[in-house]
Amino acid sequence: MTSLQQQERVRLDADRLETLYQQLGERGAEDVVCRALEAIAARLAQAERDYRAARFAAMRKGCRSLIAMADQVGMSLLARVAGDVTGCIDMGDGTALAATFARLLRIADRSLCEIWDMAEGPI
Repeated sequence: MTSLQQQERVRLDADRLETLYQQLGERGAEDVVCRALEAIAARLAQAERDYRAARFAAMRKGCRSLIAMADQVGMSLLARVAGDVTGCIDMGDGTALAATFARLLRIADRSLCEIWDMAEGPI
């Protein structure tokens, strides 16, 4: 049996984060980023529960809200993949949804780690 290892590179939009910091100042931007990360983690957990329970309308709604939150803090790949998940739900393609949702969870994990690592250093 062959196992594929997913090694997709996650890159944050540093320009988006820099703009956020310029607009809101360090304290304000850090507050926005922290709240967004908490909300993203909560939405992902709910989307996973919705997926397992086959509540696809609720899952779609949660993934749509992920798009704006992820985009706000420079997680453009996460936002794009969340959009792909909603597209799979709209098409009713269960196989594509399973693969794309698994990709969303991988990208989210890497994105959250990346932004935390970035927050520990200078922006």
